[in-house]
Amino acid sequence: MPMLKDPSTKYKPFPPVNLPNRQWPSKCLEKAPRWLSTDLRDGNQSLPDPMSIAEKKTYFNKLVEIGFKEIEVAFPAASQIDFDFTRYAIENAPPDVSIQVLSPCREDLIKRTVEAVKGAKRATIHIYLATSDCFRNVVFNMTKQQSLELAVKCTKLVRSLTKDVDSNTDWDFEFSPETFSDTDLEFSVEICEAVKAAWEPSEAKPIIFNLPATVEMATPNVYADQIEYFSTNISHRDQVCISLHPHNDRGCAVAAAELGQMAGADRIEGCLFGNGERTGNVDLVTLALNLYTQGYTPNLDFSDINSVIDVVEKSNKIPIHARAPYGGSLVVCAFSGSHQDAIKKGFNNRQVKNEQFWKLPYLPLDPEDIGRTYEAIIRVNSQSGKGGSAWVILRNLELDLPRGLQVEFSKVVQNQAEIKGQELSNQELCNLFKNEYFIDTPDKEYYKLVDYSISNSSSGERTINFQLLIDNKPVEISGKGNGAISSFVNGIKNSLGISLDVRHYHEHSLGKASDSKAVTYIDTEVNGEYIRWGVGIHEDVTQASFLSIISILNGIRRK
Repeated sequence: MPMLKDPSTKYKPFPPVNLPNRQWPSKCLEKAPRWLSTDLRDGNQSLPDPMSIAEKKTYFNKLVEIGFKEIEVAFPAASQIDFDFTRYAIENAPPDVSIQVLSPCREDLIKRTVEAVKGAKRATIHIYLATSDCFRNVVFNMTKQQSLELAVKCTKLVRSLTKDVDSNTDWDFEFSPETFSDTDLEFSVEICEAVKAAWEPSEAKPIIFNLPATVEMATPNVYADQIEYFSTNISHRDQVCISLHPHNDRGCAVAAAELGQMAGADRIEGCLFGNGERTGNVDLVTLALNLYTQGYTPNLDFSDINSVIDVVEKSNKIPIHARAPYGGSLVVCAFSGSHQDAIKKGFNNRQVKNEQFWKLPYLPLDPEDIGRTYEAIIRVNSQSGKGGSAWVILRNLELDLPRGLQVEFSKVVQNQAEIKGQELSNQELCNLFKNEYFIDTPDKEYYKLVDYSISNSSSGERTINFQLLIDNKPVEISGKGNGAISSFVNGIKNSLGISLDVRHYHEHSLGKASDSKAVTYIDTEVNGEYIRWGVGIHEDVTQASFLSIISILNGIRRK
């Protein structure tokens, strides 16, 4: 059946929240929330091939290493594997890490769940009950009053099994009015008030109310309105921690989480890179690094994001999308010529001005902060311009190509990329440059400089005598001019009949040591017909200039 021409006959828009004095639009995010990773529970249950115990252990240890202090590890009543892994987490968690477990509002499952965390240093029991009209009527056939009574009964059961009888464990309690995003707001507050009264939290030990967008049904601003409504209507707000668990059905989970924090939320639940049931949970990597790029410490460490990606991909058997924010393999890469040129200029400007604050075109985050190398920033294919190739050559060969040479070489690169039909690696690009300008490629040189001597006359004229190998045959050449380069090219013209009109000359040192080599770049008009660049590298700058001319001669021969 095709899409409806009039979808209003089947779907109703989500009603807005009547919140005329909303405050969240004028708020800013200025601190990290409490983070909860649910990768090992919500994330794992979403996998076609769930993690093995060994994979869960590796994942758990990585979460601890990143800095998570609250980790939801399992649904212990669901299986013996989940129960056993919960025991592993309890026995191996650092003292400052709270192990969270989940159970529905069922007495037998709650008892099994509490049993799984016995002996924990810190533990959070998380129970949930769907509260929306749709779920109450369709799935559970329960009235609002029945739902409220069940939530209170289960809360009292958890209390009787935990903080009332066991003072050795630092207990936290979390209640989720599941499907909160589709629940009548007055009822969501009412049921949470009843649960709060049964648990009796304090300011020092607040109760956690998780307000999930179990199904993301509206724009993020509506979710923020719902959170602000709850935050301003729940009593004893200082005894409540509001936690968000946004799903990504509309693709807006990150925005919903950020606006929800502005609306009063204290805690975020999600998964690394957004794994989770159906369309996924909110992406904690994106949220944390969004904060980081605004100058606020996220309290999570992604300095080695590649090792995090490796664990996530191996455990989930799902690749991180190449364009995923921050973590994707291509997100710090530029193929477009205009992008590459802007990035290259940005780095040059930053180096010259030694600026404190990071501000580069197209790069909101310094890739080195998350363990990415600058070599990965610019990658070259047939769409790339001069800036991309020049960047790679500068980073790998330390050659700062003049603009004209960048333009000339970019045409060589584009042609090679089109022939190959895909991007060129850095090594391929460097080899292409060396071959094109005869750097460290003696086997490809038709012309080779063997030796030279320069003498000066009293009139200032210089005479150069030099020997070339031309097709491995020695040829003696002499030339005169008012400088070393002019004498050299005059000798070439007189002996070989090749007219080289030098247009531009550039040089720089290769390295910073006193014995570093000199690099020269020369472009000439060849026989009045076309332009050709040459590159020369030598300890002596004069000889480097001559080698640039030889590079041009070899290029002419190839042409």
